[in-house]
Amino acid sequence: MGRWCTAWRCAGSGRARRPGAGAMPGSVPGRRNDSPGSSGSGTRGVRLRRPAVLIGVLAVALALPAAVVLPGAAPARAAGDTPGYAFADGARRVAGTGGTSDAGLLEAGATYRGSLPRNGTLHYRLDLDAASDAYVSVTAVPGSGEVTAVDGVRVSVLDADGGSCGSDSATFGAARSPRPVTAWAGREIGAGATRCQEAGTYYVAVERVRPQDSPPEDWDLELTVATEPRPAGTEPTEAPDAWDSASPEAVPGEPRPRAGGSGFAHATPLGQGVWSTGIRPGQTLYYKVPVDWGRRIHATAELDGADEASGYATGALRLALHNPVRGEVDDAAKGYTGRPATVGLAPLPPVAYTNRYATGGQVGAMRFAGDYYLVVHLAAQVAEDFGAGPFGLTLRVGLRGSADGGPGYAGEPRPAGVFEVSAQDRAAAPENGGGDGDLAMKAVAVGGIGTGSLLLAGLTVWTAAARRRAR
Repeated sequence: MGRWCTAWRCAGSGRARRPGAGAMPGSVPGRRNDSPGSSGSGTRGVRLRRPAVLIGVLAVALALPAAVVLPGAAPARAAGDTPGYAFADGARRVAGTGGTSDAGLLEAGATYRGSLPRNGTLHYRLDLDAASDAYVSVTAVPGSGEVTAVDGVRVSVLDADGGSCGSDSATFGAARSPRPVTAWAGREIGAGATRCQEAGTYYVAVERVRPQDSPPEDWDLELTVATEPRPAGTEPTEAPDAWDSASPEAVPGEPRPRAGGSGFAHATPLGQGVWSTGIRPGQTLYYKVPVDWGRRIHATAELDGADEASGYATGALRLALHNPVRGEVDDAAKGYTGRPATVGLAPLPPVAYTNRYATGGQVGAMRFAGDYYLVVHLAAQVAEDFGAGPFGLTLRVGLRGSADGGPGYAGEPRPAGVFEVSAQDRAAAPENGGGDGDLAMKAVAVGGIGTGSLLLAGLTVWTAAARRRAR
């Protein structure tokens, strides 16, 4: 399994990567991967057409609330359509280069688009200071062709001499289903470290894990860079003491509809609760949950059974959690036999700055507050035995613990606010018990009623004036 080896430590067990396990800094081998959705003519006639036009406009306006897409909700799609990855709006185009001498610059806080050929390593440039940690994420989006379990994308951060500051890889896994795969790597500042500590030029190297077994077409890429300042005060340099690692109970309750997004930048906001949508074979859904310092997240994904079908799809239902810089925290996958299937995340610690000093990858990745991403994929092979769907999907999202103030940074992260939970984040993430989600629906309804009332009032005034003119 891939490990994120920094300049001064290499966390993780060092065992071989299990196919399908996403890697993260200092990660241990991947976890549970089971294998066994009529007017007359003349002047008077012309006047009578105008109320008809207004009535038509009114009808359209009154129908708008039903068609309005709430913040974070996925736009409507035609039946049978499996959407691809939705890249960030306004992402900058950047071309990777075969060498470092002419590598294009990646700026902190920005999102980029590129492409990755089958063979060769692409290079990009970073300009970093000596006081901030830097994190690079790369999401590779393959076409619809066949992929192997051990193929995927690898990303490395290198110093000016080509020495490794950190690296990571992500593979498609046992399901062998084409899907977006995301790897992350970084340059960290640490006491006593000797490599990758200076301000200056660094490089990002991106390549396929198994080019010899990879499909020939180029893969689309989405790249992000984030920087994290040092704490303003003195923080401990050891991981937190033992925390409650017992598996939490699944969140109870009736699900409320909440369509998923098709990419990190278009992830649907969620709060604690039970949520439902439909998912098609080959589709990947993205949700984001604001998790503050001191809080813990847990989630399960439940797939409905199929109608009168039999078969088996390996690792068909996959649930993964990514942190605010898109680094994978945990993943779990389960096979599908046509019966209802459930998969859940491992118990995770409260979000804490000092988690980064842990040797376990799951703990180390829970180092920031901010938006955490739940990514659900249903393997394309499910369609072979169970049809094109959509299949009912239920997400149960739990948040525990009390929020605290976090470390307090000495500078501003980039992008701004990436490591905090704002009031806007909370408002955009409704909880299942009502609250913000219901408020959004009420706002839409009130807006629709208000628009309809104004049009009705205007129509009444216009009709009265027309009658006076007719008399």
